[in-house]
Amino acid sequence: MAGFGTSDIKEREKEEGGDKNINTLESHAVIRTEGGEVGQSSSERDMAPATGNSIHRSGSRPQLDLSKAAIQGNFEERDPTILLPNQSDDLSHLALDIGGSLIKLVYFSRHEGQSIDDKRKKTLKERLGISKGSRRSYPVLGGRLHFVKFETNKINECLDFIYSKQLHRGGMDARIWNPDAPTNESSVIKATGGGAYKFADLFKERLGVSLDKEDEMNCLVSGANFLLKAIRHEAFTHMEGQKEFVQIDQNELFPYLLVNIGSGVSIIKVDGDGKFQRVSGTNVGGGTYWGLGKLLTKCKSFDELLELSQRGDNGAIDMLVGDIYGGMDYSKIGLSASTIASSFGKAISENKEYEDYRPEDISLSLLRMISYNIGQIAYLNALRFGLKRIYFGGFFIRGHAYTMDTISFAVQFWSNGDAQAMFLRHEGFLGALGAFMSYEKHGLDDLMVHHLVERFPVGGAYTGGKIHGPPLGDLNEKISWMEKFVQKGTEITAPAPMAPPGTTGLGGFEVPSSKGGTLRSDASALNIGVLHLVPTLEVFPLLADPKTYEPNTIDLSDHGELEYWFTVLSEHLPDLVDKAVASEGGTDDAKRRGDAFARAFSAHLARLMEEPAAYGKLGLANLLELREECLREFQFVDAYRSIKQRENEASLAVLADLLMELDSMSEEARLLTLIEGVLAANIFDWGSRACVDLYHKGTIIEIYRMSRNKMQRPWRVDDFDVFKERMLGSGDKKPRPHKRALLFVDNAGADVILGMLPLARELLRHGTEVVLVANSLPALNDVTAMELPEIVAESAKHCDILRRAAEAGGLLVDAMVSTLDGSKGNSSSVPLMVVENGCGGPCIDLRQVSSELAAAAKEADLVILEGMGRSLHTNFNAKFKCDALKLAMVKNRRLAQKLIQGNIYDCVCRYEPVS
Repeated sequence: MAGFGTSDIKEREKEEGGDKNINTLESHAVIRTEGGEVGQSSSERDMAPATGNSIHRSGSRPQLDLSKAAIQGNFEERDPTILLPNQSDDLSHLALDIGGSLIKLVYFSRHEGQSIDDKRKKTLKERLGISKGSRRSYPVLGGRLHFVKFETNKINECLDFIYSKQLHRGGMDARIWNPDAPTNESSVIKATGGGAYKFADLFKERLGVSLDKEDEMNCLVSGANFLLKAIRHEAFTHMEGQKEFVQIDQNELFPYLLVNIGSGVSIIKVDGDGKFQRVSGTNVGGGTYWGLGKLLTKCKSFDELLELSQRGDNGAIDMLVGDIYGGMDYSKIGLSASTIASSFGKAISENKEYEDYRPEDISLSLLRMISYNIGQIAYLNALRFGLKRIYFGGFFIRGHAYTMDTISFAVQFWSNGDAQAMFLRHEGFLGALGAFMSYEKHGLDDLMVHHLVERFPVGGAYTGGKIHGPPLGDLNEKISWMEKFVQKGTEITAPAPMAPPGTTGLGGFEVPSSKGGTLRSDASALNIGVLHLVPTLEVFPLLADPKTYEPNTIDLSDHGELEYWFTVLSEHLPDLVDKAVASEGGTDDAKRRGDAFARAFSAHLARLMEEPAAYGKLGLANLLELREECLREFQFVDAYRSIKQRENEASLAVLADLLMELDSMSEEARLLTLIEGVLAANIFDWGSRACVDLYHKGTIIEIYRMSRNKMQRPWRVDDFDVFKERMLGSGDKKPRPHKRALLFVDNAGADVILGMLPLARELLRHGTEVVLVANSLPALNDVTAMELPEIVAESAKHCDILRRAAEAGGLLVDAMVSTLDGSKGNSSSVPLMVVENGCGGPCIDLRQVSSELAAAAKEADLVILEGMGRSLHTNFNAKFKCDALKLAMVKNRRLAQKLIQGNIYDCVCRYEPVS
């Protein structure tokens, strides 16, 4: 959840510059998925005539550029949204996947973006060697692709929907963008699935459009390949109710088996992009379950049938091994008493009528029978081709935990653990996504995982109905929607995941029963988020091994840790709301938004407490940035703005005296005092409850002096002497100044002004170029890259070293130049620069940093990470290709005990020279 996206653009327009930067997010095309029940291409090949029907491809249709695509979206979306950053041409506004059970509809809408340049960014790019020719120029025009689902037997609703939004004529916004365009501009629509043949005449009759048929299997494979390449935590296993995400090595992606369970089942062997073959299949699939279930239970919908199975006991209908052998295992051949010997077999021997059997038991027994057989057939095909990875998808799965469990267990059972069933978080969209991608297949190889950032708007934590149009259009609608939950007395917590009943089955394994009775089918069970494309994000070049790098230090898979940090965040919430409301003037509107934010974030916490893997692999960094994203969603751009301003002013007032004191010291004493100053100033953290309590007892200068007075060595982690030797030399060892240092700064106020800036000044004095690395967006009281130039400019009024370095680094281009000597800078001075890190939270994931930071890192030989978020919560164990210094005061007792076996306010000075 690192990075930032379209909701953050407006506050950044003054800051952004250079060639098309992060602001271009707003200009990119986006695929938005909507609705709680979106199906996958259902592989009903039997529906289509033999392949004698030629597949028509319209060469005259506008082409879609998918290079560096990613997913994004808006409120109440639980399904993925894919940004198309390089799309600039007009394109077809509609693509369809018409299966035997479900119709999947993808349509395009436009939106407008802007790009701003400024002198500081231009100077910085020149200094870092970022030429305009080295980066791609992104178009201004973009838009979104929306995903909608209809049951095929309600195709007229689908046609009405298309007509109401004029999607077959380019969409409602087409007249805005091109009022002179002919009304029959989109007379051809891309479509896949058997229904593309079956209903072609109906589309022509009702809408006057022709369906341009795309090969179904090709769409499935294209969609799967896209997801597996583009999304870090896309694939996961699911056993006994537990999700475990699997990192896919791109070099080992192929070959794999793709099992698409729609009305029937297609089994596809995928050998590479565009290289696949359908190797098997079965007519017993989702349609079988739905059809038989409807006949036997009278359920009217697929989800109703799944919900029924949740309350079932298959032992009432299935004949188990124990039923045959008097409750005993058949251990000689490895069968437990709970193994299903014959699905529905008990109905033969019992003197019961149909009415005597519970619909719930029938539904569960039917679900198990079909799932187990699909799992076995899939494994036999994997065995046939020597494949270990099997991916399952299709509307039959739709995020249903128990369905995934039964398939997983079947594969494990029949393979003796040699093969593994895996599922895709976005599994419902393979065919529809592939159909959309069929307009232009070029550029997929350019798509990189680090360009994708997944976010979870507030709607992802709530139960939602079927959405057939864009999500709630504005903030007021969003808040009103949330307030209805309170007005109706509905508890604002996330629903429990769909979990299986506590019955036994194949192999006799028990599965935990549901913690709640709410059905969570389809993507709601997976809480698919919104994937943003940030084309300027890159992997930090100085990571020693990006493949093994794990940013998070705290393991939130430990339930105790998860519960503790959720409690911390919940307790901090009221104070955060107060600050956020005050930052917006305390108006009634701000109070209303503050209440909505509190409910929304509480819902996120409840959802994640219920299922930690609901939003993908969960780390503390993700959790903390989720909070900031939620604030921004309710238009709290910078909750601590006024507090940061006051603390900056108070710190600047005493900076000159501090610098004079430092200059009176010897070099060795000054270096120690500087490190002590960084550690002491790091106490100012509004994210720490202990520190918030201190704020109520004194001024920041009083707190800073108190903190400095307690700086006594040795610190809990103390590598200062090793760092001092590297900086100043010792004995026969001469000082070895670093060429360039990257200083990852933390908080505004005393932390940066009285701590990190004096340290930066000392490095400049030694001839080291200094790059201050700060947040791209506000988070708590962290200083941002937008705020730093003004802070440096004000500080430079008190120091000639800072002034010359800031001028050399381009920081004083637009700022008021110090009147110390009236000169325009010294070209011989090493530069002091500022870059944004690409993040909007208090931690940092170095797999996704800004291109500016990546460029600055290429000549750096020292990394200094300051503060708990960047050096303890994340990156405490990170290894670099250069020297690294990690500085922090630990302001959380539990973290101190767990990480450094210390206590609150203990300090960390961890120096790790490159080996």
